[in-house]
Amino acid sequence: MVSSQASRFRMTRGRERWRTLSLLVARLRELLLVTAPASSWRELLGSDLPIIQAPMAGVQDHVLAVAVCEAGALGSLPAALMSPVVLEGALRKLSAGTSRPYNVNFFCHVPPRPDAERERNWRRLLLPYYKELGVDPEAASSGPARTPFSEEIADIVEPFRPRVVSFHFGLPSSELLGRVRKWGSMIISSATTVDEALWLEAHGVHAVIAQGFEAGGHRGMFLTNDVATQVGTFALLRQIVRAVECPVIATGGIADAEGVRAAMALGATAAQVGTAYLLCPESTTSTVHRAALSSEVARTTAITNVFSGRPARGIVNRLMRELGYLTDSAPSFPLAASALSPLRVAAEKAGSGDFSPMWCGQNATGCRELPAAVITRELAAGL
Repeated sequence: MVSSQASRFRMTRGRERWRTLSLLVARLRELLLVTAPASSWRELLGSDLPIIQAPMAGVQDHVLAVAVCEAGALGSLPAALMSPVVLEGALRKLSAGTSRPYNVNFFCHVPPRPDAERERNWRRLLLPYYKELGVDPEAASSGPARTPFSEEIADIVEPFRPRVVSFHFGLPSSELLGRVRKWGSMIISSATTVDEALWLEAHGVHAVIAQGFEAGGHRGMFLTNDVATQVGTFALLRQIVRAVECPVIATGGIADAEGVRAAMALGATAAQVGTAYLLCPESTTSTVHRAALSSEVARTTAITNVFSGRPARGIVNRLMRELGYLTDSAPSFPLAASALSPLRVAAEKAGSGDFSPMWCGQNATGCRELPAAVITRELAAGL
């Protein structure tokens, strides 16, 4: 009898210890933002297809995201250029347009301190272009055009609880990241090196986006400013897949079903595609940008910092050639864009893309004037 009671006592104490240990581990994982890797793209993204439409600030709004979601992939809403009011409106329209999961993307850079002397030198460098286009140099806007994820933005996003929240340029503070985690959103972010992927995994992302050198738009690099460290998508993908335990999403130069299939064969959980959607009727790509994408000039792209102050890949144009693709003269991101804004407006009115950031990946072969649903289905063919 005594032995039986002692046995039950030990079993009870054992269960209590196990329960206490489990609670402690769960609490520790929460504090450290550690997560168990998702076992499939459906668990991670909630979508029917392992395809993410890349968030492309400046060339899309909620309309493209809705179309991609309805086609079975994960549509994305880029929030970097949106004011709080515009973001809330876009989220309402996106939520009303689809009941399927979607992604909302944010920059998380640290806004730089304005440097008056550097700004004056930048405008002085651009002065010949102002004169050529008959633009008043004082007409240039001031202040950053892109804002990072913040408490104010989190307040707006929280009621919508998007399936996925993605970040570019690293991650926001642990406090902000904790808020996103409590919503139940999956957290993903871009890595351009293995070190960045390891850093992201250590800080608790649900998945890492391996952004290859071929990708259009801004580089997601955040542990280094050295563009020479950047490698191609498939080389980077294999290295990151072997280095981390969390799912890896491939992006950069993927423009068709064969590219998606190759990424999956090399260990990617999903593929993120951007350039292929730029000519869709649902995108807001400008007239001059569309013309460039539809011509042979789209075959020549380069990484430049002249448009924003941060490395980004776009179609080579006059400004990039004459100022140099990468220049120390450009103010820190995102301040460089302010002085260029009136030049861009004036040139585009005249039908010229000489001063426009025409973001584009190295592979524009899949970029065609087709509905987003058609592009999505074609990307998924053969999976």
